[in-house]
Amino acid sequence: MNSVPRILVFDIFGTVVDWHGSIVREVSARWPQADADAFALAWRAGYQPAMEAVRSGGRGFVKLDVLHREILDGLLPRFGLGQLGDAERAELNRVWHRLAAWPDSVAGLTRLKARCTICSLSNGNLGLLTDMAKHAGLPWDCVLSAEVFRAYKPDPRVYRGAAEVFDAERGEVLMVAAHHDDLAAARACGLQTAYVERPMEFGAAHPKDVSPQPGNTWHARNLLHLAEQLGC
Repeated sequence: MNSVPRILVFDIFGTVVDWHGSIVREVSARWPQADADAFALAWRAGYQPAMEAVRSGGRGFVKLDVLHREILDGLLPRFGLGQLGDAERAELNRVWHRLAAWPDSVAGLTRLKARCTICSLSNGNLGLLTDMAKHAGLPWDCVLSAEVFRAYKPDPRVYRGAAEVFDAERGEVLMVAAHHDDLAAARACGLQTAYVERPMEFGAAHPKDVSPQPGNTWHARNLLHLAEQLGC
């Protein structure tokens, strides 16, 4: 077992906040004729392909707000919402700035913060993550984004950069995520890793397999459970 880390960096979408439920609630309230569940899943499904264009060098770095808007513009006609004007589209795109935290997140982060430095490490851009922290009450010590490193996870520059920001050895940094690919990339860069179960990330109709996988230093049901494991 590795030593207790001094820096905890967190994936955000799905790990700390409920992107699917938040989008479903907002779309259902504003456009009840649309299939909000399918809409949320389709919007998120465009996330990795859009970032891959940046990772591959096919386009220069742009912040995630831009990619989200491009995906959104392509989705709206499919869901009978192609008539939305620019102002409505811009407001809907900002739903990513106001996602709700999972019920355990604020209490778990608060306990972890008492012992460790806690920091976001997300592909979300700085403005998005800052607005989200204000909206959801997330008590970060620092907001870090892939935007700082001009690269999207799982690019090693993001994980290595997080350690460098805090002048920390990579083994002193713990990457916390609900996604095994994110954690595998962090481990390859020398970070410790903690898997957090989020079986309802894609909604109750689409439960996710949260079985343990080898390699992670910790495996937790939620952030309060992780705090218990780390002695916080």
